[in-house]
This record gives sequence, C-alpha cells and structure tokens, in this order.
Amino acid sequence: MKKINVLIDEKTLQNRVRQIAEQIMEDYKEKDITLICILKGSMYFTVDLSKYISNKVIIEVIQVSSYGNGTESTGKIDMKLDLKESIEGKDVIVVEDIIDTGRTLSYLLEHLKLKMPNSIKLCTLLNKPDRRIIDVKVDYNGFEIPDKFVVGYGLDAAEYYRNLPYIGYIE
Repeated sequence: MKKINVLIDEKTLQNRVRQIAEQIMEDYKEKDITLICILKGSMYFTVDLSKYISNKVIIEVIQVSSYGNGTESTGKIDMKLDLKESIEGKDVIVVEDIIDTGRTLSYLLEHLKLKMPNSIKLCTLLNKPDRRIIDVKVDYNGFEIPDKFVVGYGLDAAEYYRNLPYIGYIE
C-alpha cells in the first residue's frame, strides 16, 4: 500500500461541509434545491452536504470523466451517465469533488444550461487554481489545495481509497 499523508483531517472536512451547507441555506432561504452529484467522486460530499441542508433537497446524479484510470486528465470529456429527470425551472447546485483544469466542469455546466434550470451554481469541495486551464465560476468552495494528487472522501486512485474519511495525498 502506498503511503498516504493527511492533507485535510476528518473533523476539518466535516466542519467545512457544514459551513458550506449553512451558506447554501442562507442563499436559498425556503427554496427547493436540486443537488447534482457528479459520480463517483462527489458521492460522499453530496450526501454529507445534503444532511446539513434543511431545505427540501432532491439529489440527481450524472457521470462524466476526463481521467480514466490515470492521475492526469486526458483532456477528453466522456459523458458516462446523463440526468434521468428534468431540471427545467429548478434551482440547481452542481456538486463536484475537485476542480483541476476546469475542462470537465466547463463542459458539464454548458451541457446542463441547455436543460433550462431556473438557476445553476457550482459547489466544489476542493479547488486547484494553479492547474486551471479553463476558468469556471465557483460559487461554493471548500478548500483551495496545492497541486498534489489527492485521495479519500470520494476521491480515488484507480478506484481505490474513496472510503478514507479524510483527504490525503500520495507521495
């Protein structure tokens, strides 16, 4: 097993998720919210975030990928699973685990805008601005992190390490 160093411990992670949920509730007051979970990486974050939001919440899933099984983005966006339900007229928050180059999110946000939601915002747990190639507007940001390959809390290395309760990086 590879050595994994803790970057963000579980307590810090959960405190920040709770803070983001509070900010979302303030912004959306009594409105219903549709959270779009980007599979597989943002599963843990989406579920925990939804637990802290007292508004009515619907969770939808979508799956796109630009990594394959590697540690670097391929630059090619692959839509593996599109939404099953309509988001037309709904207030949508796209929940992402990490924004790296911005390519995948830029593509996905344009794709979702065509489905005519009332509003669309972006929430990411982790943000790597040093790697950005395409600028995307982040409405809710958990943590800015250095350019390290991270795992845990949904993030993986070839499908492993998602189940770690913290964010770590592999040397």
